[in-house]
Amino acid sequence: MKNGNGDTVARNIIAQGTTIQGDIISSGDLRIEGSLNGTIKVKGKVVIGETGNVEGQVHCQSADISGTAKVKLDASELTTLRATSKFSGDIITKKISIEPGALFSGTCQMGSPSQPPVPSHIKSDVKTKTVQ
Repeated sequence: MKNGNGDTVARNIIAQGTTIQGDIISSGDLRIEGSLNGTIKVKGKVVIGETGNVEGQVHCQSADISGTAKVKLDASELTTLRATSKFSGDIITKKISIEPGALFSGTCQMGSPSQPPVPSHIKSDVKTKTVQ
């Protein structure tokens, strides 16, 4: 698989039954079906599968979450919370999609990177919500 620059993009998978304590840095995409406790920094997409469990920080271009995440998430493009996801933490993203059935507890700040941050007295703080 090639990115827009003609470079080959790596696809990394943490399989179900695998537990990692530590940080991951990659120029490609990352799929997590196991457990990870640490910081993830990828230039591509992070997918947390239905059996995936992540705690820590995630910095990526886009995130697709179907499993459990207790993280501070910074996605420069799109964040998707699937119906099976259980998300707890803070999200900073350009766009977000939350499917019916997803559990979300935390805060979300949306907009393009060029927009100034929203003052804290205006930010919405969503407590545990089930979207149906």
